[in-house]
Amino acid sequence: MSRGGGPRTPGLLLPKQVRYHCATPRICPLCPVVQFGAAPYRQLEPYWLRGLLERQFSVSLVSVRNLDRLFNPAHVAIVGAGSHRMQLGHIVLRNLVDAGFEGVVYPVNPSRESIGGIQAYASVADTPAKPDLAIVCTPAAIVPEVVRECGESGVAAIAVLSSGFREVGAEGRELERRVGEELARHDLRLLGPNCLGMIVPRLGLNASFAGVMPIDGHVAFISQSGALAAAVIDWALARQIGFSQVVSLGNMLDVDLGDVIDYLGQDAHTRSIIVYIETVTEPRKFMSAARAFARSKPIIVYKAGRFAASAKAAVSHTGAMVGQDDVYDAAFRRAGIVRVERMEDVFATAELLARERPIRCARLAIVTNAGGPGVMAADALLARGGVLAELQPATLETLDAALPPAWPRANPIDVLGDAPPKRFGEAVKAVLADSEVDAVLVILTPQAMTDARAAADAVLGARHESHKPLLAAWMGGHSVQEGLECLSAGGVATYAYPEQAIGAFMDLVSYARNLETLHETPRTIPVSFALDRGRARELMGSVLVEGGAVLSETLSKTLLDAYEIPVTKPLPALSADDAVAIAEQIGYPVVLKVRSREVTHKADVGGVELGLTNGDEVLAAYERIVASVHERSPEAEVQGVTVQPMARTSGHELVLGARKDPIFGAVILLGAGGVAAEVLRDQALDLPPLNERLALGMLQSLRIWPLLAGHRGRPRINLDALLEVVMRFSYLVADYPEISEIEINPLLIGVEGAVALDARAVIDQSLVGHPPPPFSHLAIRPYPEEYTSEGTTTGGLHVTLRAIKPEDEPLWHEMLDACSLQTIAMRFRGMVKYTHEMATRYCFIDYDRELAIVPELETEDGTRKLLGVGRLVADTDRENAEYALLVADPWQRRGLGDLLTDYCLEVARSWGISRVYAETTVDNDNMIGVLKKHAFTLTRRVEEGIVVGERRP
Repeated sequence: MSRGGGPRTPGLLLPKQVRYHCATPRICPLCPVVQFGAAPYRQLEPYWLRGLLERQFSVSLVSVRNLDRLFNPAHVAIVGAGSHRMQLGHIVLRNLVDAGFEGVVYPVNPSRESIGGIQAYASVADTPAKPDLAIVCTPAAIVPEVVRECGESGVAAIAVLSSGFREVGAEGRELERRVGEELARHDLRLLGPNCLGMIVPRLGLNASFAGVMPIDGHVAFISQSGALAAAVIDWALARQIGFSQVVSLGNMLDVDLGDVIDYLGQDAHTRSIIVYIETVTEPRKFMSAARAFARSKPIIVYKAGRFAASAKAAVSHTGAMVGQDDVYDAAFRRAGIVRVERMEDVFATAELLARERPIRCARLAIVTNAGGPGVMAADALLARGGVLAELQPATLETLDAALPPAWPRANPIDVLGDAPPKRFGEAVKAVLADSEVDAVLVILTPQAMTDARAAADAVLGARHESHKPLLAAWMGGHSVQEGLECLSAGGVATYAYPEQAIGAFMDLVSYARNLETLHETPRTIPVSFALDRGRARELMGSVLVEGGAVLSETLSKTLLDAYEIPVTKPLPALSADDAVAIAEQIGYPVVLKVRSREVTHKADVGGVELGLTNGDEVLAAYERIVASVHERSPEAEVQGVTVQPMARTSGHELVLGARKDPIFGAVILLGAGGVAAEVLRDQALDLPPLNERLALGMLQSLRIWPLLAGHRGRPRINLDALLEVVMRFSYLVADYPEISEIEINPLLIGVEGAVALDARAVIDQSLVGHPPPPFSHLAIRPYPEEYTSEGTTTGGLHVTLRAIKPEDEPLWHEMLDACSLQTIAMRFRGMVKYTHEMATRYCFIDYDRELAIVPELETEDGTRKLLGVGRLVADTDRENAEYALLVADPWQRRGLGDLLTDYCLEVARSWGISRVYAETTVDNDNMIGVLKKHAFTLTRRVEEGIVVGERRP
C-alpha cells in the first residue's frame, strides 16, 4: 500500500464539468488537476478557471478567529442606538435596516423601549439570542464596560465606531489599554476603535455610518482612514463600481491589516483587494498575509505619507539613502503587492488585474484611429519602462491588406480617422496574433464617421481566440458610452484616457514581476558556501560588548570577517613612524585612513590617502591627514591612522549596507558606491533574508548593471563572488539584531572577486547582552536552520531532516517521479502534472506559517535525494496545525513515516500548537497505521470516504 495522506478539501461550488482532485488547498494551494469529460486528467490551463479554483480553494488553515462573526453575522446588536437622527447609533441602525440586512438587529439602549419601531433592549445580555456582532456607538468613556459586558454575554466580535481613544492623547490611550484587557480576558475580536465600520453589500450588511450603500462587486476595499473610505464609497457608487467588502480599520487595537487580508483570502466573492495604508503595525503578519493572498489574487495599495522627513540623523550613507517610503516600496514588491501613486488610478488597476492574466513582458501594441492619442499612449508607456512592440513582417503584411495605404506601418497602428468597425477588428486581430506582442491597447476617438458601439463589437470579436490582455480607451462622453458598456460587459478593461490605461497595464506587468519573487526557483547549482557560525559568535561577542555604539573600521571589519566576507585588514598606527613601519612590513602600495570614533565619512574630512609607494610618502600623508581632520572636524579626537594594503585589483565600487527600519526592521541596500553614492542614488532595497535570486534581482535593477555585466567588451565582474558577499552580509544582518546600521563602502568588485575596502557599523547598546528573540527584527522569517537534524529510521536509513527550500525544486520533482500512481493518488486524491508553478507552492513557503520537513539522503556517489515530506500548516495564532505525509515508494516500509511524524509533532510542540489533525482516505491503510501508532484519535466519515485523525502534540 502507498503512504500518503492529506486533509480533504471542503465541498465548494464549481462548474459542473470540473472535478477537483486535490487533497487540500493549503497543502496544494493551486490544484493542477481537473477532469473534463472524456479527457480525464490534464493540467489546468485556462486563466479564468485557475483563478476560480485559486479563489474557491483558498480556504485555508489561516486562523481568522471569530472574524466570520464580524463580517457575516446573523444577529447584530447596536449598543448606543439612539432615536435622534444625527446620533451615531441611530445612523448605523438606519443603515442596517435600509440596506436590507436579512439578519436580526437588536438596538441596545436602556432608556428606550423601541427605536424606529424596533424593540430595544436594556443591555446586550437581555437580547433574545446571543449576538454574533456588537456595534458599539457609545461615548468612549464607557466602551471598556460595554466590551466587558459583551464578553460576559458570549458575543464573539465587536466593532467600535466611537472615537476618543489614542487619537486624542493619554486619556484615550488609557481607555484603549482597558479595552485591550477585556479583549484578552474574553477572547473577543474587535474592529476599531475610531472607525467607519464595515459593509458587505451582498449580505445587505451596512454596519457603518457611511452616507450611501455601495453596490455589490468583487473588489474589497480596506482603509485606515474612515473619512477616505466614505468618500471612495460615494465616488464608486457614482461610477457603478461595486465592492465585496468595505472595511475601515480605525486604530487597529485588535483586528489589523493582516487579519483582514487573511480573511478576504478565503472569500470567494473577493477577486482583488484595494488598500489605503498610512502605516503597518504588525509587519510580519502583514507580509505573510499579503504574500499568501497575492499568489492568486492581486492586492493594490495606495500608501499615504510618501515624503515624511526622517527624524533621526544617519551615520552611514545607507542610513541617509534609505527613506521610509523606499522601505515600503521594497516590502510591497517582496509581498507581490502592486503600488499605485494616484488614488484615481486604484480602481483602473484593480479592474485590469481582476480581468487579465499577469504578464511579465511589457511589449504593447497600440491600435488607434487618431495619431495624437496614440503618441500620448506611447509616451506614457515608455516613461513607465514599457516597450512598444516591434511588429513581425507577417503582421505588417496582414495589416497592409486590411488598412489604407496611408497607415504608417509602425506601432502605434493608426487605422485612420475614417476607420469603420471592421478595420478596428482586423487590426486588433492581426496584432493579437503577433508573437512579439504581449498585450494590445485600442484607442477610439469619436469622429463624424465613428460608430463606437459597432467598433466595440468588432474588437470583442477580434479577441475571441486570444488570451492576451486587451485594454480599451474609448475617449469622449455620451457618444462613446454605449461602446464602453459593451466592452466592459465583454470582459475588456475600459478607460477614459490612454495614460490611465497605460498605468494599469504597467501595474499588471509589475504584479507579474512581483509574483516572480514568490514563484521563481533559484538555479539548479546555486552559489553555495559554508558558514562557521560558531567562530562567528566568538568574534561577534567581544566586538559587540567592547566596541561601543559606533564601531571603528577595524571592529566593523571584524564583524564582516566573522561572516567570511573578504576585507582589507586595517592595522592601527599611533604615529607617523608607526605607519611607516607597518607599511614596510605589509608591503607597498598602502592606504592610510584617519582613526577616529567621531569621523564617519573619512573622505569628507581629508582622512584618506591612497596609493602610497614608499616611506616618505607615508610620512607626508600622515601629516596631511592629521592636519586636515583637525581643520575640518576640530571636535574629532584623532587616534592616529590605520594602514592597509592598497587593493591590487581594479573594478567597480559598490555600497552594501543595512539599517533597522522602525516598522519593517532590517532592510538591505545595494548600489553604486564610493564618495558619490548619495549623489548617484543608484540603489536597490530589499528585506532580508536574501537568497541568490533576490540578490541578483537587486543587482540587475541598478543603472550600472550593464557595466557590471561587461558592457561593450569590458571585463565582466565575478558575479558569484559578489552574490556570495551579499548573501553572507544578509545572514550577518539577520543573525544580529544588535546591529542598527552597517555599511561596506566601497565594496570593490572586479574579475578576481570582491573585497570590502571600508566599513562602519552602529550597535544598539540597549540590546547588547540581552538580545530579542531570534529574527524578531525581520519582517520575513528566514530559513529555519534550527530544524536541521540527523535521524535514523527503524529500517536503518540514516537521513538529514531539514526544512524544504526553494532550491529543492529539482529534488522535489525527482521524489514525485519515484512515486507510484497509487501513492500520488493517495496523497493528492488524483493524478497530478508536476508544473513549476505547482512546485513553487510546495518548495517556496512562508516559514512563519508552514513547515515542510524533508528527509535527505546522500548516496555513495554524492547524489542527494529527497525521500519524502512531512508538512505542517499552522493557523496564524499557532493553535491548530494540519499534518500531511508523503513517502516515495522506494523508501516505504523502512520507518520513514514514523520518523517524519515524530519529528513534525516535536516541531508542533515547539510552536505551542494545541491540536494537530490529519485527513486521509478510508483505504489508505499505511497512513491510517501511522496515525494510530502516533496516538491520533481517528474518526471515520464513511459517507465522505475519509478518516480524520487528531491529537495534542
